[in-house]
Amino acid sequence: MRALKAPQRLGLAAATALVLGNMVGSGIFLLPSSLAPYGAVSLVGWLFTSAGAVLLALVFAHLAARVPGSGGPYVYARAGFGEFGGFFVAWGYWISLWAGNAAIAVAFASYLSSLVPALATPMRGALAAIAGVWFLTALNARGVAAAGRFQLVTTVLKVVPLLLFAVLGLFSFSPEAFVPFNPSGKPLFGAISAVATLTLWSFLGLESASIPAGDVENPERTIPRATLLGTLIAAAVYILATVAILGAVPRDVLAASPAPFADAAALLFGPAAGKILAVVAVISTFGALNGWVLLAGQFPAAVAADGLFPPALAKRSANGVPLLSLVWSSVITSGLLLLQGSGEKALVSIFEFAIVLATLATLLPYAFCSLVPLILKGGGARPSAFVIPLLAFAYSLWAISGAGAETVLYGFLLQLLGLVVWVWRKRVPG
Repeated sequence: MRALKAPQRLGLAAATALVLGNMVGSGIFLLPSSLAPYGAVSLVGWLFTSAGAVLLALVFAHLAARVPGSGGPYVYARAGFGEFGGFFVAWGYWISLWAGNAAIAVAFASYLSSLVPALATPMRGALAAIAGVWFLTALNARGVAAAGRFQLVTTVLKVVPLLLFAVLGLFSFSPEAFVPFNPSGKPLFGAISAVATLTLWSFLGLESASIPAGDVENPERTIPRATLLGTLIAAAVYILATVAILGAVPRDVLAASPAPFADAAALLFGPAAGKILAVVAVISTFGALNGWVLLAGQFPAAVAADGLFPPALAKRSANGVPLLSLVWSSVITSGLLLLQGSGEKALVSIFEFAIVLATLATLLPYAFCSLVPLILKGGGARPSAFVIPLLAFAYSLWAISGAGAETVLYGFLLQLLGLVVWVWRKRVPG
């Protein structure tokens, strides 16, 4: 029998890159067009969402230090709410993984089509997205270290140009672009809520370092640091880039743009800069997809290792990779892409469908995990030990309500399908 090789582990840089790279993906490159009608109030929405994300990051940092084991939201929910609570969260989070991968893959294909126009049709775009998923599936099959190195490189290649664009764009900043403060026509709080709902997608993934905890060096220290550092850097990048692009490009031009960063760069610095930003967007979405493919393989394996998902998903290859779990998640993502691409919907419609499904499926685990610190013994008597989890829970509930009644209904029905799997696992031994 061939001996298993000791897998290389993720250090602080790679773990931070996993968090940051998974957050700075498709959202920031597509959101400016959606935020343009809100003008300056969009910055308030970003701050509101950033504050909520930091609260959640503090919760996950606390849990990572207190609850050992791979699985992130699942293992924390199980520690607080028991086996069924852990399964319920795991089912919803797994839905968010393969649906989110579909959304990011579509964003990758969308920006790639701006460089290769032949990919602009729904089916060709879907096939390009599927090809990207399977390329990264093969990369992750080589081991977590290979995926971690790729994540670190792509994170640097996208964050540095974004920051450079933001700084240079501030030199073209026009204060008149933020007058009136709230051009949307909605009440102020309604406009802030709408922006916060839109921007939430860009912060999904703050828990990324906690999922492959067994493959992280010194996880009790590394994961909390990577979670907070990645979240804070992402918030700074988002706010700076939004100020630069909204302050430099006319609101009506920005609102009509399918590739806002590329178009803004072309307008400010010339056509060559637009092409460069389009390439950065391709790298960004591809890097984010790599990180999420990694999680889509690691997460079901962690749940299966505890007997709540089919045990075959927990089996690992010679280099420590849960191959069946990795491949199965990519098969579901590909099926969703193929199903949507076979219709008449444009790429943006596929993206919107997947992003709503993924966002809602992630919020439920966030809400569960926010309360776990209040359940665990020895959490401390400091006010922050109670206030931060309660605020994070309130933020999660508010974000769920912002998704809309219809979306919440469909998400709830999908969540209930997990009960069939739960009953099956309880009735079928092994």
